[in-house]
Amino acid sequence: MPVQKKNVIIIGAAGRDFHNFNTYFRDNEMYNVVAFTAAQIPDIDGRKYPSELAGKLYPQGIPIHAETDLVKLIRELKADICVFSYSDVTYYKVMGVSAIVNAAGADFMLLGPSQTQIKSTKPVISVCAVRTGCGKSQTSRKVIEVLMEMGLKVVAVRHPMPYGNLVEQKVQRFATVDDLKKHKCTIEEMEEYEPHVVRGNVIYAGVDYEAILREAEKEADVVIWDGGNNDFSFYVPDLMITVVDPHRPGNELSYYPGEVTLRVADVVVINKMDSASPENIQVVRENIEKVNPTAVVIDAASPLTVHHPELIKGKRVLVVEDGPTLTHGEMKLGAGTVAARKYGAKEMVDPRPFVVGKLAETFETYPNIGLLLPAMGYGEQQIADLEKTINNTDCDTVVIATPIDLQRIVKINKPSTKVDYDLEEIGRPKLSDVLGDFVKKHNLVK
Repeated sequence: MPVQKKNVIIIGAAGRDFHNFNTYFRDNEMYNVVAFTAAQIPDIDGRKYPSELAGKLYPQGIPIHAETDLVKLIRELKADICVFSYSDVTYYKVMGVSAIVNAAGADFMLLGPSQTQIKSTKPVISVCAVRTGCGKSQTSRKVIEVLMEMGLKVVAVRHPMPYGNLVEQKVQRFATVDDLKKHKCTIEEMEEYEPHVVRGNVIYAGVDYEAILREAEKEADVVIWDGGNNDFSFYVPDLMITVVDPHRPGNELSYYPGEVTLRVADVVVINKMDSASPENIQVVRENIEKVNPTAVVIDAASPLTVHHPELIKGKRVLVVEDGPTLTHGEMKLGAGTVAARKYGAKEMVDPRPFVVGKLAETFETYPNIGLLLPAMGYGEQQIADLEKTINNTDCDTVVIATPIDLQRIVKINKPSTKVDYDLEEIGRPKLSDVLGDFVKKHNLVK
């Protein structure tokens, strides 16, 4: 007697959800994935996960609905199981969704690394974090710089952000700034890819992470997994680095799946120690010791470089920060804020009276953003709204603390200055010590 297939809804946000499907459900005859749901990112529901990516069991593709319709979908589609598949959410939120799912009559599932991680033929270093905005990307860049100085060919693979045509985004390779335009990147994608390509690194991203890995392996001695949000690695790591943030002490043990990344880390980087309080740093140290006492702990700072500090001193400034860090990352203090205070801004201007269009919706969804403007740009309309909001704002100077050159994307009608930040270790051990051992262990010495 054939086994009755279980109907599955994958609860996601255009990233981990697609990966969980590809690695666990795509060719699995025991399950029938009837829908995805979408949250966190605007305007990504109403699409389909296309048949070209979904495989032979799904010739019609799989519809993507808003997570707000979850209860109705469970009942109408007779779902047996709902799989929670996105990141940087409190345990309260995760179990709240679990209660909704169970009350509607379905089981609740969380897939772990052993079911979803892909093994590479090349050594893999994974850089993850306990929250969005801890400093994963600057840590990844530092790791790449150290390995390149050793003469190694390093290729980065970034956690997915497929917000456009999913078939076209199956495998994406970025080697130049022109590639960002070629692939019609959103601001959020550019913020992650551009810092790599301007340094001469190749970075891959997309939807199908096994296909992506096989392409990356062709040109790499070492593959770097550059994580997103606080998710755990899509690839089996040979070295696992997790970044923690003393500006949000305690979050390392209260957000899913960030605690997973902390517990499995070989190395933990305590970042931003130059701007955090000693008390908060101590809380983070104690929590690392509590759940992962054998990890190597590296102390680090995020020193700022301000291109034109004279445009800040005594001025009324609008501070523009990385979007996801302010929204689901819930950060209230970013590099732009630190720069404004350090260089003597007269006032940080509140952008809320000046926001228009989809940016107004962002502030409604995330009302605690405060005096910072998130550089949201998930589509052309949102980019246009960002430009209009900046230009509407009554300020003397715009302080841009995004990882990209925002003025390449939007036209700003007032003076502006860029804030850059990189990872700088404090004392020993350093990443170079750890990576030196890694290179020797894997016989990668050139």
